[in-house]
Amino acid sequence: MTTVGEPEQLRLETTARPAARRGRVVVRVEAAGISFAEVQTLRGLHPFPPKPPCVPGYDLVGHIVEVGPGVTGWHVGDRVVSMPRTGAWQEYAEVSAASLARVPVELDAGEAVALVCNGVTAWQMLHRSARVRPGATVLVHGAGGGVGTLLTQLAVRHGVRVIGTASPAKHDAVRALGADPLDYRGDVAGEVRRLASRGVDAVFDHIGGTGLDVGWSLLAPGGTLVSYDSSVAGYPPGQWFRPHLPALRRVIGWNLAGLVGATRGRRARTYYVKPGPRFRDDLASLFTLVRDGVLRPTVARRYPLEEAGSAVRELIDGGVVGKLVLLP
Repeated sequence: MTTVGEPEQLRLETTARPAARRGRVVVRVEAAGISFAEVQTLRGLHPFPPKPPCVPGYDLVGHIVEVGPGVTGWHVGDRVVSMPRTGAWQEYAEVSAASLARVPVELDAGEAVALVCNGVTAWQMLHRSARVRPGATVLVHGAGGGVGTLLTQLAVRHGVRVIGTASPAKHDAVRALGADPLDYRGDVAGEVRRLASRGVDAVFDHIGGTGLDVGWSLLAPGGTLVSYDSSVAGYPPGQWFRPHLPALRRVIGWNLAGLVGATRGRRARTYYVKPGPRFRDDLASLFTLVRDGVLRPTVARRYPLEEAGSAVRELIDGGVVGKLVLLP
């Protein structure tokens, strides 16, 4: 990525293979994920923007080919995942050893990388942020997306009823995951109230803005709204903070109101996936579910590295069910 712009401006370049510096390793990348984080990065609207020229790519799976000084517990040949947030879209990526987690050798690379950012996000929002219990009802926005398909599967497996918004073209796929699909362009609030008259126990929102007000109004007493992203549509490049401020203001305001007992026990949370011990533990749990046949990450399409621009364009245009993957 040499400049802020559209995905068609991405260029494929050949450089020297990186060397592992202290505390880092070099990974030969098997698969890398494609997400809206890259769309935000390309448009200069990601909350933690790298400065061009840079290599995009939030997460990866591959094998260690070089171990740098000071690294312990990792060896050449180990199969690992990492979430470097940038730099995954290349054949060889140098990443921090502290960011690594192990991957079972039998897992498909595309399915494994779908679990790194998206899967851990879904798991932690369900079990750590909202702490949804069996028997609850939740609203999942974007139930056909990379996070949404996994969140829906995990919730259904947990004994939770899921109402999921998606475009009509994705309704069959959302229904197959075990959710009740709703057209996100329709009267979502009215339909949710019809399906869950007492309200929902959690709302998972990846759009932000005024839509959060609707989600908040649909919460049952004691329910939790989790905001985990914000749409950047319509914002000029470079104003990376502006798309995320409306959500942050709302969450702070609702939680301040909760301190004086004005929210009927409802809570609001923002979520951002972070590496660390919980990340590794939760990712290991997801790998076990996949290995046992309980969870199936949906890989929508696999692109060669040279078609990264086309892959991002497909994501922007919509209609993708699950995760898009790059194969360096």
